[in-house]
Amino acid sequence: MKTDPKNLILYAVTDRRWLKDMTLSQAVEQAILGGATFVQLREKNADYNEFKKIALDVKKITDKHKIPFVINDNVMLCKEIDADGVHVGADDMSVKKARELLGKDKIIGGTARTLERAILAYEEGADYLGIGAVFDTGTKSGTTHMSKELAQAINKAVPIPTVAIGGISKDNIGLLKGYGVSGAAVVSALFAAEDIKKAAEELRKNAEDIVVLD
Repeated sequence: MKTDPKNLILYAVTDRRWLKDMTLSQAVEQAILGGATFVQLREKNADYNEFKKIALDVKKITDKHKIPFVINDNVMLCKEIDADGVHVGADDMSVKKARELLGKDKIIGGTARTLERAILAYEEGADYLGIGAVFDTGTKSGTTHMSKELAQAINKAVPIPTVAIGGISKDNIGLLKGYGVSGAAVVSALFAAEDIKKAAEELRKNAEDIVVLD
């Protein structure tokens, strides 16, 4: 399996908007030191050159700590800087197209809000799936909650690991026990924290109680 479920336990999705006194690469390093196991660079408001500079800075940190690093949506940037892969959203490039462009060796994550979408993403070559939103979230509008039953059905239907996403915090992550996920993806729970390393430590501890790694 290209994506080891253990690498997905605490999946950090970046958001510079929360940062006050450090660069994104510094924030990512604090998250990794606290226990983040995977990093997705998600910077929707950066142009290509700015995105590239940020990506290269973050990649230095993930390479240093040997943490998988994927780019949100931008396949061309992934190729240019030789990131580990991409994550493509439900409304973005298809997993099939991303796989055609990146080849068999890169990690490709897909997003699934339905059982049908999960099966399609797997069939098109996804290595893991982000499923949700599991709770209310400020980063996506108009989302509905994914039930435990649907999460279980997805995990039964596809033989690749899944990551729960959407409004996850240290206070509600425990509610994901029984969903069958291999990890939890967090944004503001990490990058809006006053102490990112401490927040990662708490989230990692709680995530280990809910994940399925088989």
